[in-house]
Amino acid sequence: MRRITIALSFALLVPALAGAEPVTYKVDSDHSGVAFTIRHFVTNVSGRFHDFTGVVKYDRQNPAASSVEFTVQATSIATDNDNRDNHLRSPDFFDVAKFPTWTFASTKVAPKGTDALEVTGDLTIKGVTKRVTLPIQVLGTMKTPKGEKAGFETAFTIDRKDYGIEWNRVLDTGGAMLGNDVKINIALETNKQAPPEPAKAG
Repeated sequence: MRRITIALSFALLVPALAGAEPVTYKVDSDHSGVAFTIRHFVTNVSGRFHDFTGVVKYDRQNPAASSVEFTVQATSIATDNDNRDNHLRSPDFFDVAKFPTWTFASTKVAPKGTDALEVTGDLTIKGVTKRVTLPIQVLGTMKTPKGEKAGFETAFTIDRKDYGIEWNRVLDTGGAMLGNDVKINIALETNKQAPPEPAKAG
């Protein structure tokens, strides 16, 4: 069920410097991860998504010319408990039949010190879109026998109620089963893509 696409694509947001072009990297999902944690009673329970795609267009010389698009297939959620996963896919939570994907599309990229970026964009979950700013760590690039790779990582927190995910269970003794804050961690290994061939004249 590889349909969840969270596309982290750093696309051109402003004209690049003369002679410079953002490098396009495609997410290698086999060596990347999208994970989350949420409080359950008195501890944190973790989960992840298996199906996601993304593209990063990154300009080292002019980070503002970069952009990110990312898509996650919501049905690929996994918490190592089938009953819980099915409940999370239901209308009580993500309602994946109506809202099969989560998406992020950047609108602005700003450098924040060495190898760090602030990426602002639109995060859409369960049909609700919010403008968020994500701290991105650029982990570096490396040339391998199969081509150049680049690494990116982010960790941020959202309030699930902001996206219409409100199911909870109040306890007779006070308190609630679930917390509202969801901590999300995304670690990406990406593969450099060949530039498009120039259009032929005539």
